[in-house]
Amino acid sequence: MNDRLANQTNFLRHQPCGLYVHIPFCDSKCGYCDFYSVALKDRATKPLVEAVVNELDVRTASLEHAITTVFVGGGTPTTLPSDELRLILQAVSKSVGQAQLDEFTVEANPATVEHDKALLLQQCCVSRVSMGAQSFFPEELATLERLHTPEDIAPSVDTLRRAGIDQINLDLIFGIPGQTMKTWSQSLHRAIDLTPDHIACYGLTYEPQTRLTAMREANRITPCDEGLEADMYLLAIDELCAAGYRQYETSNFTRPGCESQHNLIYWRNQPFIGVGPSAAGCTGNRRYKNVPDLNAYVNMMLAQHHAEVEVETLDNDALMLESILMQLRLIEGLSIEAFQHRFDLDPREHFSSVLPHLVSLGNLIVTASHIALTPQGRLVADAVIRELAFSCIPVDTPLKVLNH
Repeated sequence: MNDRLANQTNFLRHQPCGLYVHIPFCDSKCGYCDFYSVALKDRATKPLVEAVVNELDVRTASLEHAITTVFVGGGTPTTLPSDELRLILQAVSKSVGQAQLDEFTVEANPATVEHDKALLLQQCCVSRVSMGAQSFFPEELATLERLHTPEDIAPSVDTLRRAGIDQINLDLIFGIPGQTMKTWSQSLHRAIDLTPDHIACYGLTYEPQTRLTAMREANRITPCDEGLEADMYLLAIDELCAAGYRQYETSNFTRPGCESQHNLIYWRNQPFIGVGPSAAGCTGNRRYKNVPDLNAYVNMMLAQHHAEVEVETLDNDALMLESILMQLRLIEGLSIEAFQHRFDLDPREHFSSVLPHLVSLGNLIVTASHIALTPQGRLVADAVIRELAFSCIPVDTPLKVLNH
């Protein structure tokens, strides 16, 4: 076991590393969102900005990996005052070395994209902006408690392009209560008409302790039928691929060469660090999560220069399980070569008790280089991955995939 963990460390040391920076401020919190965020209102933002800059310095000073991607998310980072947003972005560039970055992404809400702020992003070398469009219908945006309107989306895309932002992603959500195949198709086409470089389509999820889940439990909204939701997903694949986008992950579609390099680090289960309240990181076999509280985060950074409240050392089984869970989200699937290098095991042999069965069902395909879900298998991905993962891994293996 110790030899395997040593192999892990050696393998991961040569992998690219991602940096996630969490800015928790929003104009208001959407009813479906379970990420840690707080309404900006009249809050002082400078203490948070200073604490994040402090943590950036601490994290990057001792990091053995080369950071190749940055994602500044939230919350809505572009709600920050321009001077403080500039301070964060410049601190990132200084800490990681701008020249080595393959991608520098900032999240934005269409209602917060204005010319001066878009120009600031470009001046600070941000190469990609990810915007939560979600829907092009006001009733659906109201159900999600989004503040922007459909009319905000196209001007925001235009503003970013005129400022010189290289790549733009639009997020869309399907399975919204009241949504129909017609409105979903129209949202897809209106997004395609804006020619973004990347489109992400996510099925609406009802997360614990969110207002949307409380509304469902109180019968104030009716969830979308599962069959209709599956049809919406299949329609997205058909429409986006017909428009020239390539599906490269369960929910993500790209123009040639515009894959999200940062998210690929997550999906390939490569090292990443997180900075900010509630942010998480995993390097080698050590995983941590920061305190999900704004004031506690600021105070902990002042007192002890870290804000970690969860730390665990992952054993080989947990790391193997996460590789399966994450890499099978990719259309290319699980890399046999990477799995062999990392775990000193051939996954075709390691999962031989269940692989032929899953292949015979038409849910998996095995090639010389990858094990991947088929289109049919992606519709039942959770069940397929569970059967594959737990065929050789103890069912009580702890698992906490921590993003932001």
